[in-house]
Amino acid sequence: MGRGIVKVISRRWPEPEREFRRWHGEPTFRLGAVRLVPVAPELWLANMVGQHGIATRRGLRTASSYEADAGPPVRYEAIRECLTTLVTHARAQHASVHMPRIGCGLAGGTWAEIEPLIRETLCAHDVPTVIYDLNA
Repeated sequence: MGRGIVKVISRRWPEPEREFRRWHGEPTFRLGAVRLVPVAPELWLANMVGQHGIATRRGLRTASSYEADAGPPVRYEAIRECLTTLVTHARAQHASVHMPRIGCGLAGGTWAEIEPLIRETLCAHDVPTVIYDLNA
């Protein structure tokens, strides 16, 4: 938290980051879990757990130690589970989904792996989805 897109969102709406930090210690906090946080009328932010640890300049930091050979923090199956859950919420609210290229920054994932997950979940269920390229 506090870097990348989260930093930008937290400046505008601090509640999603506060909620994520509260949720972190609960039993329901696990890879693949989603929590929706209302930030405005008819606008929710989805806190999704799609990575284990964070990437740093020194290597990978997990909850227990630095593990340079453990690979990137991204967990593609967890992201698939998050997106599948998001389909249910979006369809129930007749909502669209707007997001950056999730999992491709500090999580260390690749868009070539993430984009098909979005197509197989949100797009396959006709959830209007907009991806923002923040590097453009």
